[in-house]
Amino acid sequence: MTDLIPLGGKRVLVTGAGRGIGRGLALTLAASGAHVLACYRGGGEHIDSLAVRLKETPGDHHLIQADVTDAEDVQRLLEEARTRFGGLDGLVNNAGVISHIPFEELPYEEWSRVLDTNLGAVFRLTQQALPLFGERASVVNIGSRAATVGIPLRGHYTAAKAGLIGLTRSLAKELGGRGVRVNVVAPGVIATEAELPQAVVDKYSGLTAVGRLGRTEEIAHAAAFLLSDLSSYITGETLHVDGGI
Repeated sequence: MTDLIPLGGKRVLVTGAGRGIGRGLALTLAASGAHVLACYRGGGEHIDSLAVRLKETPGDHHLIQADVTDAEDVQRLLEEARTRFGGLDGLVNNAGVISHIPFEELPYEEWSRVLDTNLGAVFRLTQQALPLFGERASVVNIGSRAATVGIPLRGHYTAAKAGLIGLTRSLAKELGGRGVRVNVVAPGVIATEAELPQAVVDKYSGLTAVGRLGRTEEIAHAAAFLLSDLSSYITGETLHVDGGI
């Protein structure tokens, strides 16, 4: 097993933890020694299996169902962090949505949905989490390599992820004086439990310098580094974890 970055009992909230990168984040951070409060939107067997995995991992871990676009759910989620942990040392804003629609056909309602989930929720959670942060807190926003290159049919998604970079840089400067660091981890194409067509795997593997897709735990290792005290002098940065695509 890959060596883990020790997180020494840090209290961390992870959003969008039910599937994919979020699931990898929750499990890896818990295995690294963090106490994890994992937020998910919809239930199912994948949540049941995540609950079992977290229960088997040493530490104080909890699964909470919440919609990060709902103001009341956000308040309830952060109250859970306060009552269960007494505060937070880390926040990983991972929850997100994506759709593929030509710009000329993109309804404003879908534009708003994607922007609110991928960017608006980060604003809500980070702002309301500030009173819970300890002296050396770290916010890790999960962005996308798409933010700096643009992708056809995903103008709304790309705009949200590009906005996340700007928000991160501003918050790093504004919150640094109170001990809060804010960074972005920007994944490339990552293999998750959702199977991709072989043609897609071959295409994107061939575009990377390392010749393969990324793994969810590789995104989680980057996040763990930014949550840890090893990165205490890093803030406002975007770390691309994309295999050199």
